[in-house]
Order: sequence, then structure tokens, then C-alpha cells
Amino acid sequence: MNTPDTHVIKTALISVSDKTGIIDFARGLSNKNVSIYSTGGTAKLLKENNIPVKSVSEITNFPEIMDGRVKTLHPNVHAGLLADLGKESHIKQMEEHNINSIDLLVVNLYPFEETLAKADSTHEDMIENIDIGGPAMLRAAAKNYKWTATVVNPNCYETILKEMAENNTISLGLRAKLAAEVYSLTSYYDSVISDYMRSYSEKQSCQYGLGLKKAQDLRYGENPHQAATLFGANFYNIFQQLHGKELSYNNIIDLSAAAQIIIEFEEPAVALIKHTNPCGVGIGNNITEAYHKAFETDTVSPFGGIFAVNRIVDKEFAETVHGIFSEIIVAPDYTEEALEILTKKRDRRLIKVEFDIIKDNLAFEYKSVVGGVLMQETDKLLLSDEGYKVVTKRQPTESEMQGLQFAWKVCKHVKSNAIVYASHDRTLGIGAGQMSRVDSSRIAVEKAKLMNLNLENSVLASDAFFPFADGLIEAAKAGVTAIIQPGGSVRDEEVIKAADENNIAMIFTGMRHFKH
Repeated sequence: MNTPDTHVIKTALISVSDKTGIIDFARGLSNKNVSIYSTGGTAKLLKENNIPVKSVSEITNFPEIMDGRVKTLHPNVHAGLLADLGKESHIKQMEEHNINSIDLLVVNLYPFEETLAKADSTHEDMIENIDIGGPAMLRAAAKNYKWTATVVNPNCYETILKEMAENNTISLGLRAKLAAEVYSLTSYYDSVISDYMRSYSEKQSCQYGLGLKKAQDLRYGENPHQAATLFGANFYNIFQQLHGKELSYNNIIDLSAAAQIIIEFEEPAVALIKHTNPCGVGIGNNITEAYHKAFETDTVSPFGGIFAVNRIVDKEFAETVHGIFSEIIVAPDYTEEALEILTKKRDRRLIKVEFDIIKDNLAFEYKSVVGGVLMQETDKLLLSDEGYKVVTKRQPTESEMQGLQFAWKVCKHVKSNAIVYASHDRTLGIGAGQMSRVDSSRIAVEKAKLMNLNLENSVLASDAFFPFADGLIEAAKAGVTAIIQPGGSVRDEEVIKAADENNIAMIFTGMRHFKH
């Protein structure tokens, strides 16, 4: 009796855009007396290599039409893929309509993603590279995996031939794995197309597919007992590793955070990141000067952290930071002299980053929660000339205004509750992630004192409003002369009054920068 585990592969339909390995695979099938049907370019290639092949038109009794858009969308094809050979009724209907089963389907899809990656691809190119027949056949065959084996990955060809070596069968277990790969592929393929077409829609749809291709397995996650994988093939288009150990789960998270803060600055800037929080940020005439300002904020925490730079790393910068233990340095590029110095530390990871691609990939961000995924627009907004108002009697001075703008950029990237003390070109104290805004402010002041930094005439940024005047009063005692905050508290008048009483200039932005 014919069963899925003993079902002999007699007929194969092959239609592939990626021709990798297909000649050897098809020849292997032919040597096992498998009848091969094919379409278009695949059939031509097999014929040129003296592999017996028949046109799929011999199955459909209908020619390929509409520039190849219609060739496999036919009952004879889909019945051959979907026939449950364990049911007498299906076999009878096949005999009645002169339909043969298709035992093996070998398909990979039109290169939509590859076409999307080409700078000169037109919208018409994209549309023509949406595969219709391929996904339809694959989904049909995968549904019927007990009787029709599917292959979408050239890396599986050798495994298939090995399984067929003895009696031309493919085990049910392997068929099931191959079917699962089909649905993963078609789901990813559709999500990439959906993402492309979504740009033509003003409304968010009720369904949302995330198209993520596996980039690599990681050694472990946040902790050694957690398995982890990086998905997103574009990651290594953005971040190119030039030197050092393999990136870890935590490295990747910190690297993403570091890149996002450093792109806020037009001037030569350096941000020192630890556990996604900046522990020091500075700007200057060059990156070495900026580094010294950033490092002076906190000379302890940056050890083992991420150094993010928005200019090419040169010899001077490399010599300056080489003696400091850093997990990663990320920059737009490195001079040969800088690489010669920095690569002397075997484990230090040197990353070249494409900042322009980052800016193009910051439309949305996602966070997993129990039972779902949250999606939101990326927090791109910063202070604009019209987007704020001075709410105190005293206007900020020009120097204070520069400091407020600088502190606001940094504050946006500090975990809530976030407080940043700064001057016009450097951070002076950072308080991050505390349950109380007053505690964040206190920690920032204590850090500044520990580093012997003077907070007199400094400015302060708060990611959310001051719920009470106490936080502002403490800032005044520390030496702050200007504050930037969203406003919106029921006690705003009380806070404004305290600012006026302490001769502090204060800006309400009308926007907050919570970062959980």
C-alpha cells in the first residue's frame, strides 16, 4: 500500500529564479528516472545542460501567456500538487480528468527583495518581481506535504538526493520540515512586498507582517542561559565589523543605541554608552576634543562601554582612546593609522557604520510584550524655533540656549526618568532610569561632584515635566540657570514661580521624550 513514507518520487516540477546548484540537482533527479517539468529560463538552462526536461505546458495543455505572468496557474498543476493520494476519491478524479500527481516541487521566488535593493529599480520593476505562481504552488504543495515534497532552499538539494538514494522516497519528517520552510519563506516574502506597498497607503492596516530574515545565531542572549538570534539581514549592511570578537546580544542593543544618539549631532561629537544610556557626550572642533569632554562627565562608567563617533577616526583619536578598555568603537570610518593602533587589542570590536542608512531605517520601532508586539513611530522630534515657549520672566541667554538644545538632544536618549545637566558643549551629569525624577537629578549632581565638575551656570534637561517644584529647587541649589522640560503638569504655575524666584530661565517644549 502506498503511504507518504514509501511514496516514490516519479515527477518533479522545477521553476527557480536562483539557479544555484540546480543543474547538479536536476541531473541527480534525472538519474533516478524522475520526470522533470519546468518553465521558461529554468527549462532552457536544463536543456542546455543535456538534462531531459518537459515544458509545463505539457501538463496544462496551455501555453505560457502574458509575458510569463500566467504559466502554472492551472487546475492540472494545482490538482497534481494537492491530490491526497491516500484518498480513493482523489485518485478517481485524477484519472477522470487525466491529471498526474506532482511528487516534488522545486521553486524559489522572483527576486523582489534583491530588486528593491537596487538603486535604479523602478516601481514597474518592483511590480513585475512580485511572484504569483510560485507562492501559490508552494503553499498548495506544502499543505499536501505528505504526498508532495517542496524544496525552496538550494542548500537542501544534497539532503534530498541522499534521502532518495535507496528507494526514491523522502521521509515524512523531512517533508514536514520542508513544508515549514515554505511557509516561513512565503510569509517573509509577502511581508517585504507589503512593507513596500504600504508606502502607498495613508492608513495603518489591521494586520502587520514583520519580514525578518535570520542574520545569525548569537552565542547567547542577555545572559548565558538564554538562547538568542539576530534577525534582520539589513543589520550588517548598516554595521560592518572590521575587527574584534563576534558581537553579542547586549553589544548589538548598545550599538543600536549608540548610533541613534550620535546621529543627532552635526558637529564633531563623541557619545560614550553603557547599557544603552549615554554616560557622557561632548562636541568640539574635532573628535579628540569632543572625546575629552564626554569622558570628563564620568571617567568610570565608560570602561567596557561603546564609544560612538560621528567623524572618521584618525591617529590622534586612536592614540587617545587606545588605553581605555572599550567593548566597541563605532564610527563612519577609520584611517589606516588608526586601525593599526586600535587593532592591537584583539577583543575590541571596531564597527564601521552607515549613518545615512540608519536615518532611512528609523520610521518605526518595535518592542515585544507578553502576547503581542508594540509598534510606534520613532521619536524623531527635536526642538524647533516654533516648537517651544519661554514660560519664565527671564529669557535664556544665547549660551544657555545652546546648552539647552544640546542637553535636550542627549536627554532624548536617556532612559526615563531622565535628567541631564550640561553646558553648551558637554554633559556634566546624567541621571537615568530612576523611579523618581528627584532621584535622577540627585544622582546626576552626585556624579558631577564626584568628577569635580562645576555645575554653576549649567543647564538642565528633563525628559518629562516636573510634577512638583522640589526638583527645580534642587537644580537651582546645584547651580542651574536654565531648564528645558515638556511642561504639562497640573502644578506648572508652581514650578514656573519657583523658577522666577531663583532667576532661572525655563522653556516648555510641549513634547516629552519618555524612553522606557
